[in-house]
Amino acid sequence: MAVSSPDPVPHRLLLTLCTVSATLMQALDQTIANVALPYMQGSLSASYDEITWVLTSYITAAAIMTAPVGWMAARFGRKYLFITCLIGFTGTSMLCGAAQSLPQMVLFRILQGLFGAALVPLSQATMMDIYPIERRGQAMAIWGMGVMIGPILGPTLGGYLTEMYNWRFVFYINLPFGVLATVGLVFFMPRSHPNFNMRFDWIGFAVLSLGIGGIQMMLDRGQDQDWFSSAEVITEAVLGGLGLYLFAIHMATGQRPFIPPAMFRDRNFASGAMMMFAAGTILVSSSSLMAPWLQNLANYPVETAGLIMAPRGIGTMTAMMVGGRLAGKVDPRLLMALGIILLVGSIWQMTSWTPDVSQSRIVGTIMIQGVGLGFLFIPLQVLAFATLPAQYRTDGASVFSLSRNIGAAVGVSVTSFMLAHNTQQLHAEIGASITPFNRALQNGGAAQKLWDTATPHGVAMLDRVVNQQAQITAFIDDYRMMIFTTLPALLLLLLMRRPKSAARPPADAHAAMD
Repeated sequence: MAVSSPDPVPHRLLLTLCTVSATLMQALDQTIANVALPYMQGSLSASYDEITWVLTSYITAAAIMTAPVGWMAARFGRKYLFITCLIGFTGTSMLCGAAQSLPQMVLFRILQGLFGAALVPLSQATMMDIYPIERRGQAMAIWGMGVMIGPILGPTLGGYLTEMYNWRFVFYINLPFGVLATVGLVFFMPRSHPNFNMRFDWIGFAVLSLGIGGIQMMLDRGQDQDWFSSAEVITEAVLGGLGLYLFAIHMATGQRPFIPPAMFRDRNFASGAMMMFAAGTILVSSSSLMAPWLQNLANYPVETAGLIMAPRGIGTMTAMMVGGRLAGKVDPRLLMALGIILLVGSIWQMTSWTPDVSQSRIVGTIMIQGVGLGFLFIPLQVLAFATLPAQYRTDGASVFSLSRNIGAAVGVSVTSFMLAHNTQQLHAEIGASITPFNRALQNGGAAQKLWDTATPHGVAMLDRVVNQQAQITAFIDDYRMMIFTTLPALLLLLLMRRPKSAARPPADAHAAMD
């Protein structure tokens, strides 16, 4: 059982490197394939909507398997679960790199998400156990770099690997890190004490999986099936809503649900989980939108697009180091408010972007965005877990990862749908203005010669311009939507309290720490 101020842990630095490496691998794979998607799309013969399944299948599988991590850690032992998941994650990464078709890729990404789901909560719980409470802010800053830097640096690394080698190397890169982290955990992580007498809550897990899977399938398939005019989408929506409803009822009334409802009596933790969901919708979707914007609209090469996105990671890393040091000295709510304001401000700047925007402005804006994410994330971790009883630590970390993964999956799906839908709608609206009475196409001007509708070449050139204008406006609409989903998170700060001391752990928690 963990205590608030653990004794010095042997090989703490090496164990920290191993846990952060595992966290970085899992978080990196959420976005490292973003800039490689156009190349994967051609190689796997998939449409734009279909290729996004490479992202959402991984995130959804990770979200489903995140919830029972606390139970699995107590049942099988944290060390053994950690090592097993690392081996499985590394192996399935190799399979993703070797995939020859879209169905194979989606299947291997699902398996990769299932194994990777436990890496983040297990590493977070391990870091909180091996560092004393007075150093927990710094520990969470170190650990948080893996969680936040992974999705942010993923496109940069993915662009470099795709350009220099092949898109398959965005998955093969996990092999050396996976092997080193596994060996380190085998030798340096303290032994576990499994409790094989624990019984699994199959009903709760089944209805939660039904809820998450149903909602995600509805979001992924809605665009292709014309949404609620399709019986398939209606069925998925009903099953998803029913699953989430049954899970909430089961968690509140069940004797031993695998997610202890007592955790949510802690107001800081409950508010923090909702805040993490909101942050998750922005964390991955913003970078998944940035990559096609840079490549398709601004016409940057893939390696340049990846480098342009790197300053966001630099901003996040800087803010995390500063936030980790200030977390115990400054009210965390003020740092979180600053982070949200910077995040919203940067997205607002992006609503005025056109393909002619300067590279320096792009870099400055996304660096501010990274700073906002860094100032939001670290104080959120410290504040949410400061008053949570120690026995709930692994379960709490699982719920936080679940919230972030669900937010990421919903964010990617909704922004991808909105981008495709608005592009089509705006293309039709702009195209409706192209008539013989349009002055831009009259009087023998340059526009008429270039866009001569009497020739196939002119029609193709005109359609290309219309499609570009439609995409520019559709991206702006997505960014505006992201602002309105982030701003309400400020209200959650009013529900949080700055803790004066750590809470005492109750005796009835079901998931004891190793």
